[in-house]
Amino acid sequence: MSKTCAIVLAGGEGKRMKSNHPKVLSEVLFTPMIDWVLAAAADSGVEDVALVVGHLGEELESYIGDRAHVVWQRERLGTGHAVMQALDFLKASDADHVLILNGDAPFMDAETIRSSLQQHEAEGNAVTVISAEIEDPKGYGRILRAEDGSLFSIVEEKDATDEQRAIREINSGALWFRRLDLIDALGKLTTDNAAGEYYLTDTIGILRCQGKRAGAAATQNGNVVLGANDRYQLYQLNEIARKDVLKQHMVNGVDIPCIDGILIAPGVEIAAGTTILPNSILKGTTKIGTNCVIGPNTVVTDSTIDDGVKLNNVDCEQAHVGNGVDVGPFSHLRPNTDLAEGVHVGNFVEIKNSVVGKGTKVPHLTYVGDSDVGEGCNFGCGSLTVNYDGKIKHRTVIGDHVFIGCNTNLVAPVEVGDWAFTAAGSTITDTVPEGALAIARSRQTNKEGWVAEKKPYKIMPEDLEKKD
Repeated sequence: MSKTCAIVLAGGEGKRMKSNHPKVLSEVLFTPMIDWVLAAAADSGVEDVALVVGHLGEELESYIGDRAHVVWQRERLGTGHAVMQALDFLKASDADHVLILNGDAPFMDAETIRSSLQQHEAEGNAVTVISAEIEDPKGYGRILRAEDGSLFSIVEEKDATDEQRAIREINSGALWFRRLDLIDALGKLTTDNAAGEYYLTDTIGILRCQGKRAGAAATQNGNVVLGANDRYQLYQLNEIARKDVLKQHMVNGVDIPCIDGILIAPGVEIAAGTTILPNSILKGTTKIGTNCVIGPNTVVTDSTIDDGVKLNNVDCEQAHVGNGVDVGPFSHLRPNTDLAEGVHVGNFVEIKNSVVGKGTKVPHLTYVGDSDVGEGCNFGCGSLTVNYDGKIKHRTVIGDHVFIGCNTNLVAPVEVGDWAFTAAGSTITDTVPEGALAIARSRQTNKEGWVAEKKPYKIMPEDLEKKD
């Protein structure tokens, strides 16, 4: 098997994007475009990648880390010039073939890369352009084929004749080269064109003049040519990706009765039988089991959702939600929350960095933070774990079958034993033994006649009597 490497061009400024970040870090379905491209290269089997950076390249270099060799294009003098900056990478490589990719073309896919390489090798080409036929080719370089079907040249829009502009087969910007042929051809590039730039596509004519063959591998995936130069085009890429992902989930048995406002990142896994309702956003490494109802108006990020779960108007991040749990509406599951089977979390509840045992109920207006809660417990309305003393977060430990009365404050660190009760309105600061009732509030005192004496209201009872 031949060895391959790749050069990804990511140095463009993208002025129309009007961003303070490198253009290739603009996101499609919550994933930077450059990650889509690098993932396609890796999935196709490309073994070594150089990334050409330029505008705001320091940020991109930091983001990429050790996933690619970074080379700099200090001046932007065309695609050929960009590839020239990777000459040291090319000369040091022992790859047989090198793939050139655009970092802002997120829909290049692994299958297209693999099939074009197969054609490239089978035809013995020095260079093979990945091409696509699209309805509106305006702005793209046109593929000019020889009589035998091989690639004759690529003509850029600004250099094309009217007849050439009518051609619908266009250059995707992705090309395979024999590595040594590319190195040789780069040394012969000139700026003799309308833009005064080094066109990478001029290498085709150079190699053909040397008697070497050029080819074009036409893909059926016309989206491989798509990129984004402004925010509207970025939105269009997001819509294409969004609908493709939703379609795949529906084909796999996920029920999505209405796609309005639903965004699902490519890496999200959803089992058949689950329903996703409008305005739900699923991101990151989220995994959702079967027979769940997610939404409406729910955000799930990097979380594991087991079977039979209902999340209604919920924000869930880096959490585990067990079988048969229902949450919401208007609740927040923060990182390191672990809800066991059958837990009920009601409206306006926040849980953070806590384990909640099987069958426990946290119905409404409650905060549970930095806590270990047992099985079969019940939290009354307005209960709080007071976990922060201004310097340190402390844990609350609650046993099994505990009843927390309404408006109880559990001041951590504190423990409540199995089968214990706390009286409504208590502030618990000491351990509550198993089976005990903890009452931590002052005895009620009624002062007769206080209202008539102090007159605390703007309108007193006697004022109403006068009006009558």
